[in-house]
Amino acid sequence: MRTPLQLTDLPVAVLLVLAMSSIGVYGIVLAGWASASPYSLLGGLRSSAQVVSYEIAMGLSFVAVFLYAGSLSTSAIVNAQAAGHEFHVGGVALHYPSWFAVLLFPSFVIYLITMVGETNRLPFDLPEGEGELVGGFHTEYSSLKFALFYLAEYINMTTVAALATTLFLGGWRAPWPISVWAGANSNWWPLLWFLAKVLILLFCFVWLRGTLPRIRYDQLMAFGWKILIPVSLAWILMIATIRVWRQHGGSTPVYIVGGAILGALLLLAWMGDVAAEKRRAAAAPATETAAAAPGAASGAAPAPRAATSAPATVGAEAGTGGSAGFPVPPLDLPHYHGVGVTASPGGTPSDPDAAARAGVKEVTGA
Repeated sequence: MRTPLQLTDLPVAVLLVLAMSSIGVYGIVLAGWASASPYSLLGGLRSSAQVVSYEIAMGLSFVAVFLYAGSLSTSAIVNAQAAGHEFHVGGVALHYPSWFAVLLFPSFVIYLITMVGETNRLPFDLPEGEGELVGGFHTEYSSLKFALFYLAEYINMTTVAALATTLFLGGWRAPWPISVWAGANSNWWPLLWFLAKVLILLFCFVWLRGTLPRIRYDQLMAFGWKILIPVSLAWILMIATIRVWRQHGGSTPVYIVGGAILGALLLLAWMGDVAAEKRRAAAAPATETAAAAPGAASGAAPAPRAATSAPATVGAEAGTGGSAGFPVPPLDLPHYHGVGVTASPGGTPSDPDAAARAGVKEVTGA
């Protein structure tokens, strides 16, 4: 009797995993909302927007796998990657790599990117954003509560790595060319192969965190909605066309021509987006000049901005003529220069904490 090392084999197992992983954002949103802190609230809202955008691209990357495997069951998907086409070298029968990471390489790359964004890891850890939001959604949490957030993040990393192993890296089967060995997929070896693949993906998470810088939030959302999702849709259409054409006896030149047409369309779309960005960047100085023209015509010199003036906005810095935008905190507060600090007759503050308290009183009125 043979018992597979699997809890259950549902016919829609992948959809169940996606459904369970998508509700994990509720904990982050509720944690940020309950903190009564603007930084925590912004972190929770960023996480919800990030999960929505990257969950779509992640789901689309699975569609090509479903089309090739013909099933949503994890065991059926692993069996579909068992062996590729056979070829002979020196009288030895070998098989081409049959992992979907090779056959469906664009889907694999898209999933790798989206699983990093799904787990809020660098360079996509905008919900935490220490340089912007102090600590994001977990700013007000410490001790065991912070430990639970930390543990949940690494559990999520392990889950998406195991899902990538199952869908794209052959699951528990031995990697090629070790699979040539007859006993590579028997006894405890499958468990070893599966854990090794998961650990390699977890190493990639740590590697990215120590290599890449954090990107801006607008770049994050633009990358998800303008690049990942359109590319996923185009790739799915091409895979579906190839599958249908192959079932009806299509030929290789047709695939090449179709791929070239699709690549040309994607290149044109990208070039159009770049050209639009350049036009907007070129129009920004003209807008600033037009806004400053009335003051220059009247002969009045523009008033210099004081160090303690109202905060600037992202909209004004972007050249929108001073329109309202997200507020930027002042970068030159009074207590940096000792304003409001009372000193002792000897010339030094009588209390070591007097400067800090005076600065707080000056800025906040407390």
